[in-house]
Amino acid sequence: MTAPVSRGPIDAIDALERVEAELLALLSNLTPDEWDAPTIVRGWHVRHIAGHLLDTATRKLTILRDGFGVERPASDAPADVRDFVNRLNAEGALVYGRLSLDVVRLLMAHVSAVYCAWHRALDPAAPAGFAVSWAGETQSANWFDTARELTERWHHQAQIRLALRRPPLDSRALYHPVLDCFMRVLPHSYRLVDAPPGTVVSVRVDGPASDDWQLVRSPGGWLLTGGLDGTPDAAVTVPGNIAWRMFTKSIERSELERQVVIEGDRSLALPALDSVAIVG
Repeated sequence: MTAPVSRGPIDAIDALERVEAELLALLSNLTPDEWDAPTIVRGWHVRHIAGHLLDTATRKLTILRDGFGVERPASDAPADVRDFVNRLNAEGALVYGRLSLDVVRLLMAHVSAVYCAWHRALDPAAPAGFAVSWAGETQSANWFDTARELTERWHHQAQIRLALRRPPLDSRALYHPVLDCFMRVLPHSYRLVDAPPGTVVSVRVDGPASDDWQLVRSPGGWLLTGGLDGTPDAAVTVPGNIAWRMFTKSIERSELERQVVIEGDRSLALPALDSVAIVG
């Protein structure tokens, strides 16, 4: 087996800008009935998800660009952070979800441009204002936080597109960096899985953004890598159209297991199916 090398930083800013442009184009092409259409997010219609995207972009600029924050979670414990984020998200969706399509579109056009410009101006290697907690990090680099933002913007737009039966943003240029970021949760998901050093678990995604991400057990823990030769000890192949739903709690576990293909040691493969790459 070739020596494993940790996967490097993700350059997500170009994809982020293109995903935002696709969002604005999508919002310019909706009917009133589509604006109020239900989505796979319980209790949220298209207007709530669009409102959530407006809320989170303005919230990030407020806190990190402008240094203005009036609330904090009770502690940095994952449960407290999750409860805090869930409350803010619910409040934002409620408030911004009351707005008309025309008003949201008007606000989004300005906020999106400012939001993308701010991310582009960041030093990718500098410490981010927010750690990517779902990956088990207490300090992250800006490149990871920007990639995490891409996954948020992409998957919420995917929820809208799914609800309206619009084509997914599944080109390699837009979807592969999303998947590459989601996969960074795997070492954290496997942190309690014991296996001999050299054990390999492969998570493959098919479709236009196909790739093979590999976890290798090292003496210090699990390392996310790729490009290894040989047969893995366990392999999970996920259809590209549901991979994003696996990482965002957007598909029932029974349905997920019906659609994935597992080879090798099933007990080694299953933790990949429980990996969640969102805070809420």
